Amino acid sequence: MPSHTLFRVSFVNQNQIYEVYARRVYQADLYGFVVVEEFVFGESSAIVVDPSEEKLKAEFENVQRSFIPMHAVIRIDEVERRGTAKILPMKENGAKVTPLYPPRG
Repeated sequence: MPSHTLFRVSFVNQNQIYEVYARRVYQADLYGFVVVEEFVFGESSAIVVDPSEEKLKAEFENVQRSFIPMHAVIRIDEVERRGTAKILPMKENGAKVTPLYPPRG
């Protein structure tokens, strides 16, 4: 894959929907997991700072590779441009995403 390939990965983590951007996404040798590598975040010199993107940037700061369970993945898109990484709340009523595992509580 060319190095300019960019993926938007949406997955469920602790009753929230994480949407991150990465250069490499592939099936792990570890059965049932998707590997996400080379996370891409916005410029730290930007005038407008998005708090959810900053939270994600801090959470994945020293992560070289993340193994995400396949059942937590909502969607993987190959995109042309990076958008804003974000954390979205899962809606309790009328949710479009239903996790296949019981929520932690």
